[in-house]
This record gives sequence, C-alpha cells and structure tokens, in this order.
Amino acid sequence: MNELKTVSCEQLMTTPLKPIEFCIDGMISTGLFILAGAPKVGKSWLALDMALSIAKGEKVLGRETKQGTALYLCLEDSYTRIQNRLFELTSEPSNNLHFAIMSGTLGGVLEKQIETFRSQHTDLKIIIVDTLQKIRSGDDTSYASDYKELSVLKNLADKLRIAILLVHHTRKCRDNDPFNMISGTTGISGCVDGSMVMIEKQRGSGEVTLHCVGRDIENLELHLKRNGSRWIVEENIIPKPRDTFSFMIHDFMLEKKYFKGSATMLVGELKMQFGIEIPSNKITQNLVQHGIELKGFGVTFEIKRSCGQRFLILKYDRESDSSDGCSLWVEIAVTAVTPYLTNALTMRYGDSDSCCESDGTALK
Repeated sequence: MNELKTVSCEQLMTTPLKPIEFCIDGMISTGLFILAGAPKVGKSWLALDMALSIAKGEKVLGRETKQGTALYLCLEDSYTRIQNRLFELTSEPSNNLHFAIMSGTLGGVLEKQIETFRSQHTDLKIIIVDTLQKIRSGDDTSYASDYKELSVLKNLADKLRIAILLVHHTRKCRDNDPFNMISGTTGISGCVDGSMVMIEKQRGSGEVTLHCVGRDIENLELHLKRNGSRWIVEENIIPKPRDTFSFMIHDFMLEKKYFKGSATMLVGELKMQFGIEIPSNKITQNLVQHGIELKGFGVTFEIKRSCGQRFLILKYDRESDSSDGCSLWVEIAVTAVTPYLTNALTMRYGDSDSCCESDGTALK
C-alpha cells in the first residue's frame, strides 16, 4: 500500500496557495454546482444569462464575473431556440460563448469531449450542462450511483480548474428545506461544491427565491424578479469592500525594499504610513493568503524563528513587479469616506490585538 502523502498544519498555514477563483463573485467558483428548479420556472434563462455574462465579463444578478470562455451544452434545445433566447438577452454577440446541442454521456466520452474543448480554450471558466439527466449513462438512481457519476464531473472540474454547472429538476413535493427538493438522492447534493434552488413564489408570478449554499460561498437567499427575459435581484446588493492588503504591502515595500522584524513592528510601520491598524495576529495569515498576488507585485516573504521568537522577512524585487513600480494604494481624500474604508478593513482583518504566528516550509 502506498504511503499517505500528508501536510502538516504548520506548513499549510504558512504556505501561499492559489486562492479559489470565482467566475461569479460569491456564487460560483471552481468546482461542481447544481442549479435546480421546477420545469419552466426559468432556470435555463438564468443559466444562459450567467454564461453570456461570464463570456462578456459583465455583471449577473448584480455580481461581478471573471471574463473567459463559457460552454453551454443545451441538450434539450435547438439552435433556433437558443438564437431566439440570445436575441432576447443581448444585441451584441460574444466569441467567448460556445454552444452544443449534443454531447456524449458520463463514463468516458463526455469527459474526453470536455478535456478536448478545454485544451482548445485555455481561458475556459464555466461549462453549463442543461440538463443533468441528458448526460447520465444509466437508470440506477441509488445514492452510490448518484455520487459516483457526479464525482467524475467533480474531479474533472477540479483537475481543469473550471466551474461545471448542472441544470437539474426539483421534486413536486414541497419541503421546508429547499435543498431537499433537489431530484434524486442526497448523493447529488453531497457530491457537488454548491447547490442553487429556484423556488417560485407563485406559479407564473415571475418571482422566485434563489437559495444558494456551498463549500466556498456564504449561504444566500436572493429574491429574483423577471425583467423581460432576464432575472434581476429585487433587493439592493451591498458591494463587497475592496481588498487593499496587497496594495499596502506593495507600496510599503516600494519604499522600504527590505523589512525584517516582528508582526507587531510591521503593524506599527503600516499604521504610520497608511493610518490603518491591522491586528498583529492577522499579518501572517494575510501574507500567506495574498502570497501569490504579492509575488506578482515583486514582494516575497519568509517566516523565520530565532531564540524562540518568530519574525518576518519581506523583500522587494523591482524587476518582478507587474505594476512597474507604481503606487497602488489609493489615498482617501474625502474625510467622510475614510471611516467606511477603516470599517471595511476592520471587518476583513478582525479586531483582535493578540499575537499568534507560525512558521514553516513550502509545500512540495
């Protein structure tokens, strides 16, 4: 039996890893997702709008998208119907959005088709399968079968670092938990990284509640209303504060070039330069979580231990700086806006004053 490959807690908490990428901010990330709803509720319209928005890099449901190639497998439609729907949604076509009305099934053929398409479109962000039933290869509806079949797509999404969204149906019976209404066994919802369920307020009302849950997303409950052929969010969406940590570190190192000291010392210098105090116990965490981005800005760091004390070493390399040595921190000139920025940073970095750091070696 092969030996287990393990990673220590220390290594994991001190090694910069590539962050989870969202193709729709806070809703759909890399991985496997389900969009379920009753027949004719409008889930295909929503899925198409998502694909089109990602292809164009435009907002959908009030949320930012990561622009790239989108593939829509509309296996229950014709090209004529797709064309008509596209004209309802936009007057500007996109070369980033591709369609197929036939595909292979799970078990080898579909996986090869997806891998081939991915090799031809390296910026592929999402594949939408409408519907799940059309790609299933057998009639077995047991938990083991559901989980096994979807695991193939889950593994493929992780391997290719893309999102796969499966359009699916809900049961006719109502349930207090909308995710229990997803057709099939709990093997489906157990395997996917996230589930979205559209529950209609009243048949034909043009109003639904979109329930979202997932491993890497916050639980969401969005109230949607039909506006022509597009679903829109009824309530106002509070914009997420911009993450400025990497900008602060970059501009600090732009002047400093080299820093060696404790987290508390770094907090003090950042506060002196930017007027923002980040809790010292969050410095290591944020350096690790922003490590890939900081490296692109020419900033690298190490966490060392000497005489029982932990300290940080930060270095700046001008030739590796993708910003071309320009300042990235945006000064807030209007006094009324400053508290908002301060609160936004406090919400992200916490409010603890205790210091708790760790060191480690890079993951292999």
